[in-house]
Amino acid sequence: MNQSSATPLRYSLGGLVAMAVGMGIGRFIYTPILPGMMSDLGLSPSDAGIIASANFLGYLVGAVVAGYGWAAGRERGVMLASLGLSAALCLAMGISSDVLLLSLIRFLAGVASALMLVFAATIVFSHLGAARRLDLQAVHFGGVGTGIALSALLVAAGTSAGYGWRADWMAAGLVSFAGLLAVALLIRDGPVRDGSGSKEPAIRWTAAFVKLNIAYALFGIGYVITATFIIAIVRDSNGGPFTEALVWLCTGLAGIVSVWAWNPVLRRVGPFRSLALSLIALAAGVSASVIVPSPIGPLIGGLLLGFTIMVITAFAFQAGRELVPLAPRRMMAITTAAFGIGQIVGPLIGGYLADVSGSFTSATLLAAAGLVIGAYFAYSAEPEARS
Repeated sequence: MNQSSATPLRYSLGGLVAMAVGMGIGRFIYTPILPGMMSDLGLSPSDAGIIASANFLGYLVGAVVAGYGWAAGRERGVMLASLGLSAALCLAMGISSDVLLLSLIRFLAGVASALMLVFAATIVFSHLGAARRLDLQAVHFGGVGTGIALSALLVAAGTSAGYGWRADWMAAGLVSFAGLLAVALLIRDGPVRDGSGSKEPAIRWTAAFVKLNIAYALFGIGYVITATFIIAIVRDSNGGPFTEALVWLCTGLAGIVSVWAWNPVLRRVGPFRSLALSLIALAAGVSASVIVPSPIGPLIGGLLLGFTIMVITAFAFQAGRELVPLAPRRMMAITTAAFGIGQIVGPLIGGYLADVSGSFTSATLLAAAGLVIGAYFAYSAEPEARS
């Protein structure tokens, strides 16, 4: 393989590992570990929702912080530091028990995941764009599904070996440190620069950009109840450890192939309509997870969750680039913040309604309705020239 073809592939693989560590494990492994934590620590759904929302509050803070110019020229260092922090915080979760301390750790993990997401994407996409290999963005986004699938296998292996949830967090931390080393070797430089040295201009808040952010915020609310509680839903229905592992593994495997599978749709109808369609598909999966009896319902929910969560992010970023072409980093930070606001609200609503009603059904169906509304905003945000 010659250097010109090896370099973009190397950066996309580095992005895959970074996303697997910072998002698939650092952010989402909480979901399969959560039922064990709830049982051992006596956590209520509201407690679990508070811990999850703390993570998402950190994600919001990280996204807002990433939108400023302080990291210019230091993107790679910030990305690597974020991955190292994510790994260390996994270890910290394994030795903690208090809800307040667990919430603080997950808050910091949320900051780390948002910084990683913005700066890894900034670096990887700039190199892929310079090499005219934007098709390899699918490899980068496939990292989330890879990390989710790996987290399912880690937790399943720990369960089968008789280890508890603390060992799951420890294993996640060790794997994350290994991933950090791989990212450092694969992503050797910061983003490609045009040599102008100019900062990105301020965002122009058009009606279309507002609609896009509303859609992405509703995605944050709509996906997160299922993404946080789907394994708890399986356990509530007496699904057993095998079903729990299978649901989360299917979520990850669907995430790995999702961007490739959606590419024909993207080429045919563009990012705005692709975003709307993927939100509708996610709404169907979210609804199925509680309407269709277990294990089929959660399996459908897990598959459609994995099949859509990263393509929705990819489509939102691409739509944002069309609307704000001169400020891609600020655009990603703002849309990520909108998403962060939504996902802070989601677990709080889900946990509270689950405590009141005794199940996750009402909260999940409310989330599905929000996703449908979000699809409308995404569709209507498309510029008239492309409509």
